[in-house]
Amino acid sequence: MSIKEITAEKGHHTPAPSTTESVKENQSIVDYELGGKFSHGVEREAQGSSFYAYFNVVCVVAGTGALQLPYALAQGGWIGLLILFLSWFFSTYSGVVLIRCLYHDGQSRLTSYQEVAEAAFGKIGGWIAFFFTAITLIGVPILYVMLAGQNIHQVCQGTSAELTFEIWTIICACVVGVPYIFFKSLKEVGVTSLFGVLTTVVTVLIVLAMAVKDDSERDLNPHHDPVIWDMFPIALSSIAFSFGGNPVYPHVEAGMRTPQHWNRVIVAGLSTCVAIYFITAVPGYYYYGVDVASPVYNSLPESDAKLAAIIIITAHVLLAMPVLMTSFALDLEKMLRISTFHHSRWVEFLLRVLVRVIYIVIVTVIAVLVPSFGNIMSLLGAFSNCTLIFIFPIIFYYRLTGFRNKPIYELAFGALAIVLGIVGLIFGSKSAIEGLKEEFGS
Repeated sequence: MSIKEITAEKGHHTPAPSTTESVKENQSIVDYELGGKFSHGVEREAQGSSFYAYFNVVCVVAGTGALQLPYALAQGGWIGLLILFLSWFFSTYSGVVLIRCLYHDGQSRLTSYQEVAEAAFGKIGGWIAFFFTAITLIGVPILYVMLAGQNIHQVCQGTSAELTFEIWTIICACVVGVPYIFFKSLKEVGVTSLFGVLTTVVTVLIVLAMAVKDDSERDLNPHHDPVIWDMFPIALSSIAFSFGGNPVYPHVEAGMRTPQHWNRVIVAGLSTCVAIYFITAVPGYYYYGVDVASPVYNSLPESDAKLAAIIIITAHVLLAMPVLMTSFALDLEKMLRISTFHHSRWVEFLLRVLVRVIYIVIVTVIAVLVPSFGNIMSLLGAFSNCTLIFIFPIIFYYRLTGFRNKPIYELAFGALAIVLGIVGLIFGSKSAIEGLKEEFGS
């Protein structure tokens, strides 16, 4: 449903273009069509193209998710490919309807995932959504800085640059902190997203080429399973992690000069991601079977190509972190009223820097204390992403826009997504917690 259709349903008049259209061309087209004013949550001059938004989506969603998908297939068997494509369909649908919810009243735009939840279910709904969003947007940066620290520690072992894992993790957090603290909006970190996408593609191609070469040089003789039913929920949660961009989408869309192009952006972005996932998951599981590691490049034999893959994916996570952390910071700053509307420019700047420094310190401390990549990823996917992707957006959408105006096939599609999310949430969380207990126990 377009903005024009929303306004038509609500009975709002769409004004004709005025003679001052050239003066208004830098304003949001959505503002213009609705005949009202609202805040996107970013400065007007910080809005960018749909091209930048596309790279933000791909950079946030793809990356480490691709590198653990062969392991997800090892957990659940080849049926994981069906889960992968279902997750693609459901996450695309939820990404579309989540943004529709921002404009549900036809008069103004909500600014965050939490505000959508609050509009649908009041203050309690808003805080519940914020809780799950905070888990994702704190947990994923923890995972990323943890992986970056582990990778650089591994690369530098036996060299003059050898340092402990903890020190490298702190260094990585400091490197990320510069763009995160001083770049105010997602448009400003759009350039880092472009390079983040390129690093993901290069890493996937290296892994693919090296797996084919490894199979030709060694008799790998891998074992595969069509389906492992008792591991189905944990495989679902691992794959759900690979589509976890919903909390960021309202801020990505807010940074677009033409937000009407959002549907194209989300479809193109997630389609690109699933293509990357497919050419990583299938060869990785095919060549290494149940013995495949997470991340998949740890299954490759020692070589310069493996070293390059580790370095490049480390660059990716360091480039993706500012996008994720900026999104959460924007929510926090809105909640704490840290803006030039409430403070002078210098006070706003100092408060914003303080909040972001505290955030990155918390992320770094937890990453140093809990170095467990695979199980943390599964737990995040099960507990937060299954909820934020498959359950909440669809429930919010039906609550805000009604059931009776939806075709039966759309209601059935939404119901299936919710059921899948509940299965992943309950059983995937249980399996991931058991894995963490076993790992810390050992």
